[in-house]
Amino acid sequence: MIAALALALALALAPGAPTPPPGGGDVDYQIGGAVRPAARVDVVVRDRLAPPARGRYNVCYVNAFQTQPGEVRFWRARWHLVLKRRGTPVVDAGWGEWLLDIRTPRKRAALARIVGRWTDRCARDGYDAVEFDNLDSFSRSRGLVTRRQAKAFARLLVRRAHAAGLAAGQKNWAGLDGRRLGFDFAVAEECGRYGECGDYVASYGRRVLVVEYRRRDFDRACRRWGTRLGIVLRDRAVSRGGVRAWC
Repeated sequence: MIAALALALALALAPGAPTPPPGGGDVDYQIGGAVRPAARVDVVVRDRLAPPARGRYNVCYVNAFQTQPGEVRFWRARWHLVLKRRGTPVVDAGWGEWLLDIRTPRKRAALARIVGRWTDRCARDGYDAVEFDNLDSFSRSRGLVTRRQAKAFARLLVRRAHAAGLAAGQKNWAGLDGRRLGFDFAVAEECGRYGECGDYVASYGRRVLVVEYRRRDFDRACRRWGTRLGIVLRDRAVSRGGVRAWC
């Protein structure tokens, strides 16, 4: 009887099943600074340190496979978790970010605890979902990190998101069917530019949030996918006062 009551209480206190973002709703990508969303916007993506937008479906941005430029001190204190080649951090040159070392189960578990705490905060702050950026960082690791290791780490992150009641978003790696890892939707940067939107749609249907940074790529994506997907044009710095346009 006591065991049954304990189980019932645990189920009552457990987070509900995660709800993925609405398919086809307009999205605003605000990871460079929060602003009041336009009236037409259904889904807002913001950095994990920013508050969610009232009355919208909110996605929390977490850089899970690489470091944020402003967190050098934090990761210096956890230097063994930064990927290094001959003692020097491996850098994503495009963004100046260090890659995280996910090569062993022990390091993946340690990193999952760190990212998990960020994910839990997203849930406490009122977000509906989380996107884990740089799933494809293995491709910039100079051969040090494998696809298998990236998938193993992603599974840990998705499990933590779901435990917190958040839907989990795949970010990058268009050729991967992230549903097999547990992902619920995708955030696709420049899929119009690289002809990858169809890859994400094959996995997630309308639950794909598209961000383009060049007008011609945005126009191309709108012509092909604008009636099915939420597509936004942003400036590459995703700045507060930067470019915003929708199909």
